[in-house]
Amino acid sequence: MSQSDPIADFITTIRNGVRSRKAAIEVPHSRIKGEIARILVEEGFIGGWEVFDVTNHKGSRFKYLRLVLRYADGLRTISPINQLERVSKPGRRVYVGRQELPRVRGGFGISILSTCQGVVSDREARRRNVGGELLVKVW
Repeated sequence: MSQSDPIADFITTIRNGVRSRKAAIEVPHSRIKGEIARILVEEGFIGGWEVFDVTNHKGSRFKYLRLVLRYADGLRTISPINQLERVSKPGRRVYVGRQELPRVRGGFGISILSTCQGVVSDREARRRNVGGELLVKVW
């Protein structure tokens, strides 16, 4: 886990979970990770998510996020997530205006943006007529 880019670690964990055909994955919780998970559920890329507490051996409590991955068949071979790509990074932020919102795979994928109105998908950003920092592309 890197301390400089927790969102990249989050999407890498999702990518690895899908490739290893896991039913669910768990990652440390943050507000922005929860918002990204909410958008992935709304767009149908994952099955669900929840926040839960874990107590370590010293008695400290930490919040974790559990994502239920979604598959099209019972064998966990066909996932709606083909690729997750981190766009904006700590060393190179990528901002797009409302006129420059990209279409991912001709509309079959989504972009997730951090805007002044919160974390939203590209479709919602177009509807609200806002731009922002381009965080992740999913298809």
